[in-house]
Amino acid sequence: MRRPATILIAEDDPDILALVARLVERAGHTVVRAMDGQEALKQLYERRPDLVMLDIGMPKLDGWQVLARIREVSDVPVLMLTAESQEIDRVRGLREGADDFVSKPFGRQELAARVDALLRRSMRSGPTEAPPDVTRVGGLEIDHEQRQATVGGSPLALTPLEFRLIAIFARNAGVVLTGGRIVDLVWGNSYTSPEQVKVLVGRLRRKLDAVEGAPAIETVRGFGYRMAREAG
Repeated sequence: MRRPATILIAEDDPDILALVARLVERAGHTVVRAMDGQEALKQLYERRPDLVMLDIGMPKLDGWQVLARIREVSDVPVLMLTAESQEIDRVRGLREGADDFVSKPFGRQELAARVDALLRRSMRSGPTEAPPDVTRVGGLEIDHEQRQATVGGSPLALTPLEFRLIAIFARNAGVVLTGGRIVDLVWGNSYTSPEQVKVLVGRLRRKLDAVEGAPAIETVRGFGYRMAREAG
């Protein structure tokens, strides 16, 4: 028997959100709610859901933007909820990394069946446990489930924001992240200033620079920041 899942539902219509949440909870799963795209990304990092149910027409960041950001850092199954039934939207969604679509209005049994199918596919029921969610870059190791970062086996003393930032950098090692992208993924809001990003990156950089074997965080002038793929 499969373990209960944690399912993130990102939907800006409170009535639909409540309906979908009830269906998911009746199946024994835990629901995490988000009513806009930025909150959805924040909850994705904080709760690490087993499945994301994602509305396309959301404020702040729409479903397409959220899907793109999810696929940069995670392979979690994504079920798109859309008022559109046009084939072009389904094709776009599948090409951009969605796993399935449900068009509104949807039947309860259809929705439940699609959720169950995606969870079966991703959670692989059986006696063995899933491998730990760990990212390694040089001597740095990120245990996402335990929310711990170590270098050469020694833990780094990080604040929650610093851990979220180092996890994002590690999963995107070698990729330049703009300040705006960092705001989306770390804070999940639109009012964090570039100066706050600079301060947080600077704090994390100093902690990594003080430890032998840790990868460096580089500034790419005019673009943003990236973590080197190897130790500095």
